[in-house]
Amino acid sequence: MLLTHLYYRIKRFVPWRIRFALRRIHAGRILKNSGDIWPIQKSAGSKPADWPGWPDWKRFALVLTHDVEGRRGLDCVKQLAELEMELGFRSSFNFVPEGKYKVPSALRRWLIDHGFEVGVHDLRHDGRLYSSRKTFRRKAHRINNYLKEWNALGFRSGFMLRNLDWIQDLNICYDASTFDTDPFEPQPSGVGTIFPFYVKGTNGREGYVELPYTLPQDSTLFFLLKNRNAQRIWQDKLDWIAECGGMALVIVHPDYLAFEGKPDAFPSYPAAHYVEFLTWLKEKYAGEYWDAQPAQIAKFIRPLAAQGESVDRMTAFDTVKNSVACKNREGALIATSRKPQAVPLQLAGKRAVAIVYSNYPSDPRPRRAAEALAREGASVEVICLRETDNEPQHEIIHGVNITRVTLKRRRGGKLTYTVQYGSFILLAGAILAGRTIGRRFDLVHVHNMPDVLVFSALIPKLFGAKVILDLHDPMPELMMTIFRLREKSYAVRILKILEKWSLRFADAVITVNEACDKVFSSRSCACEKITVVMNSPDEEIFRLREPSMPASAAPDISKPFVLMYHGSLVERHGLDLAVKALGKIKKTIPGAELRIFGRTTPFLEQVLESARTAGLGEAIRYLGPKNLEQIVAAIRICDAGVIPNKKSIFTELNTPTRIFEYLSQGKLVIAPRAPGILDYFGPQELVLFELGDAEDLAAKMEYVFRHPVEMVRVVERGQKVYRAHKWSTERLRFVSLVDGLLKAAGRSAGNAREGPAIASWESR
Repeated sequence: MLLTHLYYRIKRFVPWRIRFALRRIHAGRILKNSGDIWPIQKSAGSKPADWPGWPDWKRFALVLTHDVEGRRGLDCVKQLAELEMELGFRSSFNFVPEGKYKVPSALRRWLIDHGFEVGVHDLRHDGRLYSSRKTFRRKAHRINNYLKEWNALGFRSGFMLRNLDWIQDLNICYDASTFDTDPFEPQPSGVGTIFPFYVKGTNGREGYVELPYTLPQDSTLFFLLKNRNAQRIWQDKLDWIAECGGMALVIVHPDYLAFEGKPDAFPSYPAAHYVEFLTWLKEKYAGEYWDAQPAQIAKFIRPLAAQGESVDRMTAFDTVKNSVACKNREGALIATSRKPQAVPLQLAGKRAVAIVYSNYPSDPRPRRAAEALAREGASVEVICLRETDNEPQHEIIHGVNITRVTLKRRRGGKLTYTVQYGSFILLAGAILAGRTIGRRFDLVHVHNMPDVLVFSALIPKLFGAKVILDLHDPMPELMMTIFRLREKSYAVRILKILEKWSLRFADAVITVNEACDKVFSSRSCACEKITVVMNSPDEEIFRLREPSMPASAAPDISKPFVLMYHGSLVERHGLDLAVKALGKIKKTIPGAELRIFGRTTPFLEQVLESARTAGLGEAIRYLGPKNLEQIVAAIRICDAGVIPNKKSIFTELNTPTRIFEYLSQGKLVIAPRAPGILDYFGPQELVLFELGDAEDLAAKMEYVFRHPVEMVRVVERGQKVYRAHKWSTERLRFVSLVDGLLKAAGRSAGNAREGPAIASWESR
């Protein structure tokens, strides 16, 4: 290490090309003696004891990371991210806080909003971070400030220098400063594994998850070794990792990528090499890999420090493997569910209540959750809206006791929303307080919107109830879309503050997809507190049907071509785009028609009027609102479902349940190319159009009509994704979370019987 420190002290005085030439000579010598350990060290493929496998039985994990070292790399970040989005991938970008460039906060926000992750890369990237213990402590304080400011969960040292013990000074969920084998690095000793592992805390410090890179760095392949077979080395190493079931983690530097139309710089290599590798990987291993970000991998690993057990490096999987842990902003280590497993549940006799500012049972997510708890033996009540006089104030449906509050929702301005939300919060809070005095609740499940509805559970929480906040939608993004608010507007800032308070108040947080998980964990909540429970359709209603093969490969132009839309008829969901697209294909597909299901709205009336004006009256059929069973029947007689969302910050995050509903019935889905959808689906499983683009939507509609046999194959692949996220799987994830939450409160529950458990929230 002495020579290493000396090198980094004098390197700035040595011209870049000379340093690089010397490194190449040195690398050539190393290569001659490293054939048995690089690029593959076979012993690194051994699985940790009792390794549980990856989520959803994926064959291996794929993690794409980027270290931005200089200004040139910073200028290429957005282009690289857009390239990956086109291919259906998301990655992590690590920035140097005090390096040769300043990291724009707008760029970090853009990355996070589009589903990417942001991490901290060293402090100054000068090779002197580990020069002494005292120096590291001083710099760690500054690094922690950047971690907090950026809402970053991970860290990577410059030049892969490291001291895994010292790194515990950082408030991180994971570190990525190691490798399985890489004799070309300044610290050439690798960790000898292609699996992530937990580094146990020492001297009262918290531990963290270590993520070694396992594919050779691009700089090593394309510059140090000038290897013409670089792509082959990546492919061969990944094939071996897939065979072993490990983690394929790669570092690609945007500083070295030469994009088309940009002047090459020394050193650089064509970005097409990276595209070629990702395309090969996606085609060869379609559906076999978990495309994860570093924080997701860290969240997957279970260090048992949270349960007071001793976990050594490389033994993170030797014990309980159904939960995850990350270090939150205060340094606490908290466990949550990571994978649904068939475990004995003890919910019989538990008393739960759900609070939802909508109609029950027509709102499917609260209905599925309430019935899932009732099925496990819990006594379940729902407090919801009573929007019409025809609805009874009290009713029991499928074992769920329903109490309806007479309060009609009205669309309007921000003041209207505020008054309606405030009224319901007060009424629901009063009902909960009264119920608690009679018999205390074990669980309160609050569904947003609004986020602050969670505070209606204050009295039950004081008396020992656990509170789950179920985030159907991110309110800041939704309100920005509805009211066209700017991100920095006063109203949006207030909504983000209320979101943060609401998430802190809750004992656990549920959300609907990975995109929302990333948003909430990046700005309002520690990652380990959030569980994704997707909006999967109820399998008892949406029973799986195989797609039917057309009688002929040629489309029958004499028959109707039925497209279907069902759901909320509001502007952001883009029904007008679907109508415009239909108008563009009517000349070539005269039998094309669009069937619309949902509650009438002013927006729908505008769309229907414009359709009549455009001469599409007969091709547009509005069939009104239907229950779920009727929607199933309608899907079965359509040719394809359309998700015609307009482009907005909200629709980019959305993963519509309707996609799964159509796929369950063996029907093709035409959906937008948005991060919330691309997290789960690619062009092999859906027909994707550019978000908000009516021209592209029309082109995809025509393509679907012209290629019926190919569309059957697309549906078959889409159904594989659907099967991985069926409600039976998501339901188990949900009830397991509830069971674990209530079991964790078991010891304190006895004390709660004698008095309010006020400390359960205030001690946080």
